[in-house]
Amino acid sequence: MVEIKNDNRILIEKLNVHFGNNHVLIDIDFPIKANSITAIIGPSGCGKSTLIRCLDRMNDIIPSACVAGKIILDNIDIHDPSYEPYDLRKKVGMVFQKPNPFPKSIYENLAFGLRIHGIRKKEAIEKRVVEALNAAALWDEVKDRLHESAFSLSGGQQQRLCIARTLAIEPEVILFDEPCSALDPISTGKIEDLMVRLKEKYTIVIVTHNMQQAARISDYTGFLYLGRLIEYDETKKLFTAPREKLTENYITGRFG
Repeated sequence: MVEIKNDNRILIEKLNVHFGNNHVLIDIDFPIKANSITAIIGPSGCGKSTLIRCLDRMNDIIPSACVAGKIILDNIDIHDPSYEPYDLRKKVGMVFQKPNPFPKSIYENLAFGLRIHGIRKKEAIEKRVVEALNAAALWDEVKDRLHESAFSLSGGQQQRLCIARTLAIEPEVILFDEPCSALDPISTGKIEDLMVRLKEKYTIVIVTHNMQQAARISDYTGFLYLGRLIEYDETKKLFTAPREKLTENYITGRFG
């Protein structure tokens, strides 16, 4: 079992996930450190997206899903019956693989979610919108276009808008599921730079197929293979001196 330390923001213990008869995640144990970037790597179909979706209980909406084990956040198991998913998702935000802006203006993409979360005063909404767009390094590019459609933005700008939308709710943990897979290298660089800056305030978990990306931006890396966590360590150690032969074979491109 992974040791609980003061810098663990989330602790995953004996996590198992089944979809029907398919055992997708098997006895997963590892910590997610506060104010760090943790990368989850592994070949397609190894369970990376399933794992990250467990952290905000998105798998709950899949009828065939059965989740067992513990995910400890703020000393509470997020599967405790008293822990409402709504409260969890205020603390844990998700940015998906493809940009998914609402069919609304740039401004309303952020303001809409704030109103759902009970913020009604115009001044408070405007303040949060500006702060979130600044935090997502997008304000200077859109400050004169706030009432244009979000779909008028480029793909990279749309993804940063989705990040700003998440930041506006003021979560504590941000999950990124392949956030750069549909972006060009310049947009990818901007998102990566943004994530590195954001870890000063947030705890970040990223699923990525791009091992170079994991090596560039993450502090810790977990390698998944066939539903099992093969190795977890500081990123520099895992990429330069992996303990497991399977990890070495994957990061050197011998499979995957």
